[in-house]
Amino acid sequence: MKFGTFDDTRKEYVINTPKTPYPWINYLGNEQFFGLISNTAGGYTFYRDARMRRLTRYRYNNIPLDTGGRYYYLYDDGDFWTPGWMPVKRDLDFYECRHGLGYTSITGERNGISVNQLAFVPMGHNAEVHRLVVKNTGDAKKTVKLFSFAEFCLWNANDDMTNFQRNLSTGEVEVKDSVIYHKTEYRERRNHYAFYSVNKEIAGFDTDRESFVGMYNGLDAPQAVAAGEATNSVASGWSPIGSHALEITLEPGEEQSFIFVLGYIENPEDEKWESLNVINKKPAQAVIDQFATDAQVDAALATLAAHWDNLLSKYQIQSGDDKLNRMVNIWNPYQCMVTFNMSRSASYFESGIGRGMGFRDSNQDLLGFVHQIPERARERILDIAATQFPDGSAYHQYQPLTKKGNNEVGSGFNDDPLWLISGTAAYIKETGDYSILDEQVPFDSNPDHTATLFEHLKLSFEHVTNNLGPHGLPLIGRADWNDCLNLNCFSTEPGESFQTTENIAGGVAESVFIAGLFVFVGPDYAEICRMRGLDDVAADAVAKIENMSAITLSHGFDGDWFLRAYDHYGDKIGSKENEEGQIFIEPQGMCVMAGIGVENGEAARALTSVQERLDTDYGIVLQQPPYSKYYVNLGEISTYPPGYKENAGIFCHNNPWIMIAETVLGHGDRAFDIYKKIAPAYLEDISEVHRMEPYVYSQMIAGKDAVRHGEAKNSWLTGTAAWNYVAITQSILGIQADFAGLKVDPCIPTEWDSFEITRVFRGDTYVISIQNPNHVSKGVASLTFDGAAVEGNIIAPVGDGAVHQVVVVLG
Repeated sequence: MKFGTFDDTRKEYVINTPKTPYPWINYLGNEQFFGLISNTAGGYTFYRDARMRRLTRYRYNNIPLDTGGRYYYLYDDGDFWTPGWMPVKRDLDFYECRHGLGYTSITGERNGISVNQLAFVPMGHNAEVHRLVVKNTGDAKKTVKLFSFAEFCLWNANDDMTNFQRNLSTGEVEVKDSVIYHKTEYRERRNHYAFYSVNKEIAGFDTDRESFVGMYNGLDAPQAVAAGEATNSVASGWSPIGSHALEITLEPGEEQSFIFVLGYIENPEDEKWESLNVINKKPAQAVIDQFATDAQVDAALATLAAHWDNLLSKYQIQSGDDKLNRMVNIWNPYQCMVTFNMSRSASYFESGIGRGMGFRDSNQDLLGFVHQIPERARERILDIAATQFPDGSAYHQYQPLTKKGNNEVGSGFNDDPLWLISGTAAYIKETGDYSILDEQVPFDSNPDHTATLFEHLKLSFEHVTNNLGPHGLPLIGRADWNDCLNLNCFSTEPGESFQTTENIAGGVAESVFIAGLFVFVGPDYAEICRMRGLDDVAADAVAKIENMSAITLSHGFDGDWFLRAYDHYGDKIGSKENEEGQIFIEPQGMCVMAGIGVENGEAARALTSVQERLDTDYGIVLQQPPYSKYYVNLGEISTYPPGYKENAGIFCHNNPWIMIAETVLGHGDRAFDIYKKIAPAYLEDISEVHRMEPYVYSQMIAGKDAVRHGEAKNSWLTGTAAWNYVAITQSILGIQADFAGLKVDPCIPTEWDSFEITRVFRGDTYVISIQNPNHVSKGVASLTFDGAAVEGNIIAPVGDGAVHQVVVVLG
């Protein structure tokens, strides 16, 4: 069942009912200011850090679920409603939501009045613009009232929801003309305030929540709206909001627009005040003045559209498959950019309070966006590396505003350091910029203790070789990629963190996954060493990589698949010897991606085992059989009900590893079949089962052992986006940035005849026509560059900024 349609021409997803199976959201913002908005106008707004600079409040675990947002109420002679349906839920004569790239447009119509709410964050501004267009679609003159609503958060979202004895006494606002200023705590240590404006004269306002909503009302029936009159309340100590009341008279067919701006301002300490306790409003007014007219808003929208057109132009496919085209050309790279901005911090599943940027997560996210904005990828790499410790280990996460490690999440996830090598290598391959390796980067964000980025990479590599277990495999530490496989925690206390608690000292538990990752990323490190003239270091690295590959085969292969790990007692995990959890997806993907077991056929056996034991109609589950009870030696993985999350759920992040592994063996049909099972555009027709947005990936889909197999959870902010983008664009379609140039190595379904890729690489544009006359999956028979034959399948960079024609024939 579908709840909308793709509009590929406008790069939008069009939702035609507010009653989607779950709130279907979009992200606004590209640089420092961000907003989330659902198809019913729910969501919240923040500056840079969803925890430390939250502008508007949002309540998770609420009933109804999607309650709280930037709402607009239309009062029409006693009848009141909202164009996004929620929160009033009056029947609408017409409803439509268009989620576009960085903007959302919601239209509702009732009783001869149409209201369009357009929301976006203009490029270069720390503000969210909402343009409301109210139109009289009837044949009689109408006078109506429009009420805006936003509930301010008291900046620190964690403190906002816990410290009531203070917070219910601190709320402060100012109102001047048509602008409401939120200035809680500005009188003391803060240098920032928020403002909420409208470009028309107002008939009234409210800034006190209880005066506007009513002590015993909800947002579905605010007493000011129900009465059709603002109360002109001024919040003092209690919960501050922003609400404008506007009176509108419309002739038949007439429409009027109203431009609301919700923004963030920082003032220097010596410029905070106009006079005693009166904030300096000049910076806010300067922003407001830039969006005072429809022409200014239209120009900002055009700039935003051009921004996205430029980003998406870096990789485009023309094929006979519309679903593939829209995923590769629009929605997957769009999600990669959003995930770059947010990491895992702020969604309808992540509250933005407990998590910031992930060391592992953000390095993996780089893989999906480095070709779009390499300069920001460079900045992100240096930020991530600055949280590393001198021994090569790292904080697992850090806060984006402070760039300090997040102690609440801890460290000791032993795969983390290797991802820095992967992210840095991806950046160098894309740009050819080796100078990043010479940048001085702090340890633990301490500017007095620095080393070059290359030294950070060296420490990352050596962190593995310096922390080996009894079999010569890498120690897992607190956990590896699977945060829920906690082999040193041994927790029996409710509420104890599986990720930060170590009740039995480590030093024994080993990870086969990290071994595969080491062999996978190690060659990039060795090549970087060679590029720096460190041939001896490179040779030593290669020897260690080859040794790890041999150890993985001798101690990490279980006969038909790769083991997952060895636990604290030296017992196998992910083995035929286990009663439950006999086979895991992660080592099968990563070890085969690394080439381990390819020559002797063990890689092929592992992937056959994946297909036979882990595959389902909705994707590949994480392990089988699921854990039916709590295993204290395994930790959180065994706490979930069977079929959910890490306990045999379809964890979409690692499905692409199997896709890529299949391309290593030349299995193009199988790789693309796996791709289609979790790519959201291919799931649109089963949205009532899948539930999440049909235009972006989810972290998890319920596995075959779950009560609701096929139901997705945790959409948007997931490494699934980056890895699926890598799998489809680099491994299946086969256009890969490499140190030496652009490598062309497709592995496609045998039935494909041809397709065309336009790829911008190091300033040049390559139009690559791939032809498959013999209907093979893999193998480049010939390659021509601007008509001239090229040996091999790597196109050396030209650097002339021109458009070049490449023709590839498979065979």
